Amino acid sequence: MSNLFQTLMRPDREESEQRAEVARAANLLQIGEFQLLQLAYHDWHGRDVTPDAINRLFRTYMMENEVPHWARHYARHIMALDAAGVLDDQEPRYHRYDEDSRTHVSHGVRQFCMVAAAVTICIGGALLISYLATGGNTAVMPPYFEENELQPRP
Repeated sequence: MSNLFQTLMRPDREESEQRAEVARAANLLQIGEFQLLQLAYHDWHGRDVTPDAINRLFRTYMMENEVPHWARHYARHIMALDAAGVLDDQEPRYHRYDEDSRTHVSHGVRQFCMVAAAVTICIGGALLISYLATGGNTAVMPPYFEENELQPRP
């Protein structure tokens, strides 16, 4: 509890070197530290973190400043990829826990096409109705004469 209080009072205090590695790797991937821990857990164990393990992991990492060995290994792997110049921070596997990064282009294109079709139908329908409503006008510009007014009188 005192670590939490110290962190709240002095957020700029020095972190351990192990936590700094995790923070650097998370910054390289543009994700949060805890998301990096989730990715590291999945990479090491081959499955997602269980809800009970999430609580223990959060407590040991955030409150007690203990970094699991598999998280350090994963952070070093990410930094090595960056040093080699092959790290793609936009790769979907790094954002699997990030809801904001999921996009569905096909849904967006389909929605755009439906809206464009609706607008075209509305404008086209309005033009057709206005043409039919004007009846037999012979001129576009005023004065508007109808065909029966232009007929010769007997």
